[in-house]
Amino acid sequence: MIVENSYRASTIKRDRRTVARVEQLDRQILEVLTEDHPQSVRHVFYRMTNPRLPEPVEKSDRGYRHVQDRVVKLRRSGQLPFNWISDATRRGHHTPTFEDEAQFLRSMMGHYRADLWRMSGYYCEVWTESRSLAGVVEDDCRELAVSLYPAGGFSSITLAYQSAEAINDCSRGRPVVILYIGDYDPAGVLIDVALERELREHIEPGIELNFRRIGITAEQIERYDLPSKPRKEKDKRAQHIRETVEAEAMPASILRGILRENIEALLPKRALDIARVEEQSARDYFRAMADLGAPR
Repeated sequence: MIVENSYRASTIKRDRRTVARVEQLDRQILEVLTEDHPQSVRHVFYRMTNPRLPEPVEKSDRGYRHVQDRVVKLRRSGQLPFNWISDATRRGHHTPTFEDEAQFLRSMMGHYRADLWRMSGYYCEVWTESRSLAGVVEDDCRELAVSLYPAGGFSSITLAYQSAEAINDCSRGRPVVILYIGDYDPAGVLIDVALERELREHIEPGIELNFRRIGITAEQIERYDLPSKPRKEKDKRAQHIRETVEAEAMPASILRGILRENIEALLPKRALDIARVEEQSARDYFRAMADLGAPR
């Protein structure tokens, strides 16, 4: 297992980087994001701490700031597409308006979604510990028509209540599966426990709730050799946690793969393919209706 002490100054140069070294780091960042996007800056940072890279960065706040700075410069220079970096922590609010009914119908074509879950024996939601994690898996959740809730640490009781209300309204007697992704540290392993307890406070009696932590787990740390650091000595919570691992230490492509595998296991076979055919038919219908109503 890679730990922080295993690649200190003896492995990673802490002196000012030359132009050639900065260019090498930029190439590494672009390669990682070309291979898989979008990713959060923190995901990219963890990939850059790999000591086997030609130009690794130190696993520290200083190293993170350096990767963050290079990502900003690559985006501003046009070398890195802006939408390859996810950031669900800041969003604008927009009120759409339309010139006429035809424009409205055309704008709505892409929003029509078939109900993937109508033939499923389950109701599913995804929770993440942080908003940055939510930004990384948001597209997958949208494609698979699963509600996504970023807890933001220990979740507010309001958000948990809203989730429970959706479960009560939409589960229709089916077992409920909550898939959770969070850090493996003394606080992180308690957040999902608190969340599950809060959800159970509000869901209706008789609803079967299955709460699953699908990342990060002790088995995944070992399997994927995830970079870790020792726990804080003063933290007395969850004493069984000896080494801590942030969820962003898991490569984004692997994290998405694990999530999709868990969600798709709850869906009927070929549900996504069937839904896409239905959605294309609906888009064709809306387009025809818009053309009929368009001014001549």
